[in-house]
Amino acid sequence: MTTSAPDGESILHRMLEAVHRVQQRLVRATNALAQAEIEYAVAGGHAEAMWVARIDLGGVRTTPDVDIVVRRRDLLRVNGALEDAGFVGDDGEDLFLDRHGASRREAVHILFSLERLSADQVEPNPDVGERTVIDGLWVLSLEALVRTKLSEFRLKDRVHLRDMLDVGVIDDSWTRRLQPVLAARLQSLIDTPDG
Repeated sequence: MTTSAPDGESILHRMLEAVHRVQQRLVRATNALAQAEIEYAVAGGHAEAMWVARIDLGGVRTTPDVDIVVRRRDLLRVNGALEDAGFVGDDGEDLFLDRHGASRREAVHILFSLERLSADQVEPNPDVGERTVIDGLWVLSLEALVRTKLSEFRLKDRVHLRDMLDVGVIDDSWTRRLQPVLAARLQSLIDTPDG
């Protein structure tokens, strides 16, 4: 039995198109911020994927949304830059949909430098200045990314950390660089390699 998408396209084509759209979303958003001279840093799953890709392409995962750290004082300029690039702001949230009618998964999430996403987050988001250039994009430094993932420690953060451990981007020596709560969380992942 052959299965295809409802519109007759092949499933493989749709999978490749989804990955291409995510890449376009990332580049479009970061280009808009760079052109507006707004300091930013790619965070979340895309930052993790960029660090992992440096070592092992087989360990790279894709995520549909894009997380970007900016300073709150730049928010009005961020809004203007992203809307000028075709993103649609979601009233009351720091979220920009890829287009009208797009899923919330197809969005750019704005994270604020030195602020927490929730009361449960151990450390605030890193300063936007804790970044490095990877392929022309400003990306959270590896240390800032690891701290963020350990601080939030949601399921997706643990998966990203596991990927970084599995390919050797980070290892057990990192426990000595971190504050005790974060070090304990990293050690728990090291101690349970199979989850």
